[in-house]
This record gives sequence, structure tokens and C-alpha cells, in this order.
Amino acid sequence: MSRLSVADGLISLVEASVEQLVYVREDEYTVARMSADGVPDFVATGRALAGVQPGETVRLFGDWSRHPRHGRRFAVTGCERVPPSSVRAIRVYLGSGLIRGIGPRLAYAIVDHFGEATLKIINGEPERLTEVVNIGPQRQGQIVLAWQEQKAIAALMVTLQGLGVSPLLASKIYQVFGPDADEVLSTDPYRLIGRVRGVAFRIADRIALQAGVPERSPQRVKAALLDRLEAAGSRDGHCFLPVSALVREAAELIEQPQELVRPLVDALAADRRLVVETAPEPAGAHREGERPVAFAKHVHSREVALTARLTALMTARSTLPLRAYQEDPGLHDDQRAAVTMALTSTVSIITGGPGCGKSHTVKAVATTVRAAGGSVTLTAPTGKAAKRLSELTGLPAMTVHRMLAQQPDPDPETLFDERPSQADLIVVDEASMLDLHLATRLAAAVRPGSHLLLIGDSDQLPSIGPGDVLADLLRVTTIPRVQLTHVFRQAGGSGIVEAAHRIRGGRLPAMPGGGGFWFEELDDPEQVARRVAHLAMVAIPRKQDVDPGQVQVLCPMRKGETGATALGRLIQDQLNPAADDKAEHWSGATVFRVGDRVMPIRNNYDKGVFNGETGTVTAVVREERAVEIRTDDGESVRYGFDELDDLTHAYAISVHRSQGSEYPFVVAPIVAESGGIMLRRKLLYTLVTRAKAWVVLVGQREALELAVHRLGHRRNTGLARRLSLSLDGH
Repeated sequence: MSRLSVADGLISLVEASVEQLVYVREDEYTVARMSADGVPDFVATGRALAGVQPGETVRLFGDWSRHPRHGRRFAVTGCERVPPSSVRAIRVYLGSGLIRGIGPRLAYAIVDHFGEATLKIINGEPERLTEVVNIGPQRQGQIVLAWQEQKAIAALMVTLQGLGVSPLLASKIYQVFGPDADEVLSTDPYRLIGRVRGVAFRIADRIALQAGVPERSPQRVKAALLDRLEAAGSRDGHCFLPVSALVREAAELIEQPQELVRPLVDALAADRRLVVETAPEPAGAHREGERPVAFAKHVHSREVALTARLTALMTARSTLPLRAYQEDPGLHDDQRAAVTMALTSTVSIITGGPGCGKSHTVKAVATTVRAAGGSVTLTAPTGKAAKRLSELTGLPAMTVHRMLAQQPDPDPETLFDERPSQADLIVVDEASMLDLHLATRLAAAVRPGSHLLLIGDSDQLPSIGPGDVLADLLRVTTIPRVQLTHVFRQAGGSGIVEAAHRIRGGRLPAMPGGGGFWFEELDDPEQVARRVAHLAMVAIPRKQDVDPGQVQVLCPMRKGETGATALGRLIQDQLNPAADDKAEHWSGATVFRVGDRVMPIRNNYDKGVFNGETGTVTAVVREERAVEIRTDDGESVRYGFDELDDLTHAYAISVHRSQGSEYPFVVAPIVAESGGIMLRRKLLYTLVTRAKAWVVLVGQREALELAVHRLGHRRNTGLARRLSLSLDGH
């Protein structure tokens, strides 16, 4: 077999080692630097390279061409992984970090000892590894385990490629199912949905159909129904779907008649995998009465549990220790009303826009309780929101997650077995961010008789997760609430506050603006993206004499030319470009490089990191297959290569991800890409209120008008109705 054929325009065969990943696109198009014996290093390109890692030896099929700017390239049409055969290739393979526990130095020692027989020894006589200095029985066992895992993942990649599925999913599938992964793929691939990140119904369905599952199989129909319910929660925040809509969406997904699908809803309900109830027809519907609706079982359990717990808290006798309340003469009338309410009601809500004195009111309530000998816990859903609450009130605050950290995540059926919090008053700021899951855990942790005070702005975006808890509670008329409406003089002169209140009222802000709010009109999305990046990296830092890290780019959407993904990569390439002395690791289409600004997108109680916190990549530890992060709070956290889906770059983030945070300077693109589906009033209002000093919007005037005037959809939730009925019963 010829290892290297270099004739331009002819189908060629190349066997080479992967030296470095240069670029990976969202569609898995990959550019990699390769080396082969006896020839200069070269560049290979193509989607067939998806999933290759530095250190691997691959057999490539394709043809040579010459790029006008980048020179000679090998366009890959097929890629096979093969065991490295030369001493050099084996040393590179073992030292690349593909096998956990082996770094460059140990790789050199192993290959120096065993030579070309190294891989044969590891595979067939692994006990001989202890012949190498610094390898004892424990490390030998770790190496063998990692070697077996890597072999299994490589085999899984071949299987997935044969099924027409991205090989990048192999390690994720193996991480969840381990040695049973092949059996799951062949017998019940629908188990991948919801358990393996990145596997939606369409991918699992493609595998299932290739494995011989009939198109009309009940297994397939049930999977489609459950997928549509979960998608409604993760995509739109719904807690339920009307059964008619659920059946229609599932039937469209699998291209089968609705008559086939409808009976399987009842079958899933009988299996207790979903719950069917009746709910009122929505306001404005062409008919009145009730309609059947379907909940995912875990969502229904939480709604029921949250209803029961809030009812218990509201009907409990207050145990708050209070002496005579001395009114603060510095408070406005509505603030004084809010303080009185919070001190006399076991569950209450304070709402209001920016500059209306919510934090000052919280401080007055907390100070009064503490003066009477009571205990107070101030919390918020994110670390940044908690820090800001502490700064504004002068009192200690923590995240809701940290407050609950000592309490295990409960089964919704036994929710009240949790150990309750002992605070006399628990204040939750940024309550609009509470999804159904977190709100249920929070309510379960409050001791009956204690006071729960929710602070929020109902005009901000609702939670990322399913539910619309704050809005639902505001619909329950028996829950005490005070809306703060007075804008104080100190904040009244801010262009940001003025713009926010105009947007809140459905009016365009003054343009081009001033006093901290600016709108710069540009039509072309590509120009908008470049201008946003320039403002964030150069113009604002130079004008304000600040570091670019003080400027946050917020995007209404994740995809598109002006989406968070593309803009984040553009800024990363400028602020933290690749360099030979800078370690990096590609995870799918994302490269994590030393010096990168990152943030977790999922809470991790074991690591002690939570959604919304930010940090910097300090090291890529290939031997341990991990990336080390230093959080802005100074904590050191390690993420394994197989955990990097839990991290995102912080150069440009979605508006949803910014909830609960505040930044000195904010720059945002406002364009109607993809019909501007995310441009809505709550999103724009949330975006503008994230900035403390400046917010600069760049884009199309018609897109800004669309965002101001378009109201978002109302989420399908049952909490308000359940709670109203429950409280009426008391």
C-alpha cells in the first residue's frame, strides 16, 4: 500500500498523524495539520475529519488541490483511524493526551522501553507496563482502563459513521452507557434522548430505523411524543402541551397519521410516563371550556409539589420575631407598604423596574428583622446577582443553589423530606429567573412560619427552564404583592433607565440616544457583527480606558452572523488567538485555549460552580484530559474533556445567559436574522437593563421596532390555577 499519493486532482490515499486542529466549523467541517513520513507537513480539510484528535494516525481518502491563499491542501472524502506503526507516531499518539494518565514524558519512557511493540504490549500484556520507571500497579491499572475506554470509543465512532451519525457523539454515548453502548444502539437507541447531550429525536430515530425498528412501531411513536413534550419545555418553557398539539407535532415528526399517534398518549399515561389533565381553553380561543393537556411526569410532579408547599407556607402561622416596626422616613410610600407587607405576610412579592428602589426596600426589611433578633438569608439564582444584591444592601448574600447545596436533590414524590432552611426571612432576588425545578426545591427548603419574600421584575425574560413561576404567582390574587413604580431622582437621569422604562411601556427609546444609551444604525448583518466586535474590543475600552473584559457582548440569538457563537469566535480570535506556546483543546466546534473567558451553562454542585459565573482557562492538562478554570472568585475548577459541553465562551453570550448579571458596558447586535424570532420586548428590556454605565445597540431600526412592539408567547403552565384552587380550599 502506498502511504502517500500527491498527484493533483486524483483520488489519493494518505496515511498520516494528526498534529494540530486548526479550525472546526459548526457543521463539523474540519481543518487539521498533518504529518507523514518522508514528506513536509500538510493541511487536510473536510467534514469526514470530524472527531479526529491530535496524536491519532488516520488513513485519508481524497484529492490534492491548491488553495489560492493557503496553498496545497488535501480535501478529505473518507477517514479511517488506524493504529500508529512507527516509533515516532506511537510516541505522539500516547503523549497527545488521548490516553488518560499518559503525558509526553511517560509516553517517551514507555516507547523507549518497548519500541514498535508498545501498543501490542499495552493491548495484550498490560502487566508489563510496570517494567517502566514510574509506573506502579495503580497507574498501570489506570492506563489499561483508559486504553480500553479509548478503544471502545474508537469502535463506537466507526459504528456511528456507518449509521450516518456524527462520530463526535461517540465519547458522550460511552460516558453515559459505558460497555453497554453498542447494545443500546442496536436494541433501543431512543434511550439516548435526554441522556446523551446532543442527541435529539432525529439522531436516535435515524439509528433506530437503521437498526430495523418499524416506522409505525409503538416504541418509535412513544419516543416522538415524549421528545415533543421535552422540547416544548426546553425550547419554549412550556410545562404542558394541549394533547391535540402534542399529537400533531409528534405525527409531523415521524411523518405518520395522527390516528396512529393518539392512542399512544393514553398508553404513556397508563405507564405513568406522562400525565393527562384538563385545563381551561386559553383566553381568546374560539371556544370556551376545558381541553385535555399533557405534562411530562417529572414536570407535573413538581407543579403539584410546589403548589402544596406554597399553600403550606402561606397558611402557616408566622414565627418571625418582631418588635414595634419603626418606619424609615427615607422610604417612599410604596416602599413602606412593601416593607409592611414583607413583615406581615409569610409569602409576598415585590416587583418593579430599574431605579425603583427594590434593593433599598430589601435592606429595610432585612435590617428590621435582624434588629429584632431574627435571621435573614439573602439569595439570588446566580452568583453575580447574589454579589450585586450584597453590594446594594450591604448585607451578605448567596446563590439559591448554595443555600440548597447541603440538601440533596429530592424525588418530587418525597419532596417534603428535605431538611428545611432555618432562616426567619428568606429573600430571593431576580425571582423571574426561577424555573419550576429550582422554585420547587426552594419552597421545600423554607420552614413553615418563616417568611419568603420574592423580588423580581416581571417584565424581564422568564427562566431558561420550564415554567414562569414569578408571573404565575402574580396571577394568584391572594398572594400579597407591591409594585414599586417611583423612579428615584438618582436613577432618573440615566439614559439606560429611561430607555428601559420606554421599552417596558412599548415605546421606542430616544435615538440615537445619550446618557449611557446609544443606538447605531446599520443594515448589513456582517457589518453589524464587525462593528459590535470593534466596539467591544477596541472603541469602548479605548474611550473609557478599561480592559475589554469590562465590555460584554449580548446577543438575542445563538446562531447566525450576529449570533453569540459567531461573534464569540470572532472576538476570541482577536483577543486570544492561537499560538504555539498556548495550549488548547478542541471540543467539537469549540476550542478552549489558555486565557479564554468562559462560563458554566449548567449548575454543578460537586464543582461548586453555577450558571452565570465566569472564569478564565488557566491550563489544558492533556495527561489528565482536563481543562483548568480559575473563577472570578479565585476558585480553581477542573473540567474533564468529556464535560466541556457544560462550558461556553463568555466573549459573547445570549441575553438569556446574562440574566441576573450586570456589566459596566454592554454592546448588542439588533438584526432581524431568521425573521428575528427572538426579538421580543422582554428580551430587549432584559438586555438593556444588564448595563450599568453604557449600552450600545447596533443594527436595523426595523428590528429594534419589532423587538419593542412584539410581545412574547405566554407559557403553558398550570401553577397559577392549581395554587388559586388550593388557597381557595383553605
